[in-house]
Amino acid sequence: MSSDAYNSGRNAGGHIDNGHIAGFEVPIHGSLGAPILLGGAPRGIAILNGTLAAAIGLGLQQWIAGIVIWAVGHSVAVFAARRDPAFASVLIRHLRQRSYLSC
Repeated sequence: MSSDAYNSGRNAGGHIDNGHIAGFEVPIHGSLGAPILLGGAPRGIAILNGTLAAAIGLGLQQWIAGIVIWAVGHSVAVFAARRDPAFASVLIRHLRQRSYLSC
């Protein structure tokens, strides 16, 4: 094969062209890369927040305190998730590596 076949930009016979191999490209649905959110908050934080609020509201029979904790916690989680959907994992990593990254 001549060198023109490699430089032409065409993908003939399964050759690699611009880092892609013919027949090995698959469209990926957008939801596979999107974060999993419940009501705008990360799933794990929303479940933890709801469980804590339910324990206070139902278990301790402090209804108003449970509702306030849920509303404030969920609002903070939604605000943080709008800035960075992966804030929870970043925060956990920061807390674990605090002494490693200190000056």
